[in-house]
Amino acid sequence: MMDKRKDTGNIGEDIVAKYLEEKGYEIIERNFRCKLGEIDIIAQDKEEIVFIEVKTRKILSYGNPADSVNEPKQKHIYKAAEYYLLINNKLDNFTRIDVIEVYLNNSGYKINHMKKAIIDRSK
Repeated sequence: MMDKRKDTGNIGEDIVAKYLEEKGYEIIERNFRCKLGEIDIIAQDKEEIVFIEVKTRKILSYGNPADSVNEPKQKHIYKAAEYYLLINNKLDNFTRIDVIEVYLNNSGYKINHMKKAIIDRSK
């Protein structure tokens, strides 16, 4: 049996990857995983490396997609981003962490791109 949430998430990530490429971003990696967490999309936006958390919803009964990016989730994303920069020798690069919401509906989708949505909360 297929996991419907996983399907919805994959659809959202595909939509966002296409959206970012249309905006001139270069996709570096998708679904980067390490023991510290996971990052949906890592992209280059001019001089910045952007770590992107994609949240996709069909219905809003659980709130807006970004609402699920709570503080523990943010810490995992931040730590995974730090680790990615470390192992790729990019600690000196400018970076940011964005959250992109994708709302799926019968007529298509809507994207809400929140730049710099996550800041360092590890301190």
